Amino acid sequence: MINESLHTDLSICRGDFFVKSGKQNYRIGKLLKGVLRGYTINNDGEEITTHFFIEGDLISGNYIPNIPATMNLQALEDCLISATNYKEVFSHVNTDTDLTNVILSNFQKLNKQNHSRIEALIAGDAMTKYKWFLNEYPNLLNRIPHYHIANFLGMTPTQLSRTRKTFSQQM
Repeated sequence: MINESLHTDLSICRGDFFVKSGKQNYRIGKLLKGVLRGYTINNDGEEITTHFFIEGDLISGNYIPNIPATMNLQALEDCLISATNYKEVFSHVNTDTDLTNVILSNFQKLNKQNHSRIEALIAGDAMTKYKWFLNEYPNLLNRIPHYHIANFLGMTPTQLSRTRKTFSQQM
């Protein structure tokens, strides 16, 4: 991203937050190490996991300036993030071609992930969802709690366990 002097390496311990929903979003970063999950809380007070962010991903509570974060970003592992001021970065978008390209490519990646996840959730059975997850996030299965994966895939932990067992028997 733009001037390296604008970036600060930020360590976040497992369980801590990079951004909390409803709070002013003033940071954007690149995840250098670790895994974050994005989640919202539905009307029944239940957490709904909407994203997993892995090394190399651009992270922010939203990508629209001057509004509160729309999701929580919580560390599932100890994380290292190259963070910078959100407003500072976006003040350079469209004037710095390299920065604009980084932002656009990350938006495109996130949009593609969201679109394929929606397709898998709507049209897929448990096995289809599980295979999609393995394809999309090949290195996460043994790094994060399975109940987060189940929540992300719209199934119960028991359904995920049964699906994993069936999948392993088919291999």
